Amino acid sequence: MTDTQPGSASGATAATSRRGGPFARLLVFLREVVGELKKVVYPTRDELVTYTSVVLVFVAVVMTYVSLLDLGFGRLVFWVLGAG
Repeated sequence: MTDTQPGSASGATAATSRRGGPFARLLVFLREVVGELKKVVYPTRDELVTYTSVVLVFVAVVMTYVSLLDLGFGRLVFWVLGAG
């Protein structure tokens, strides 16, 4: 199989992970994790505050919507069943 075919192993890490024992594979995995974590771009404080605010407002809106639906359906059930 060549490297251009689908499903072919590319890179030395794939070959190493197949050949090595469990500790060698674990070491390769940890090296790859550290490499990926170096690529992470963390949000600035302002971005984090903005994202948190957006999430909290969205949760409050959805919570209000669901509460109003619950109140409406509850009153409808009490009206239909004649209890109260």
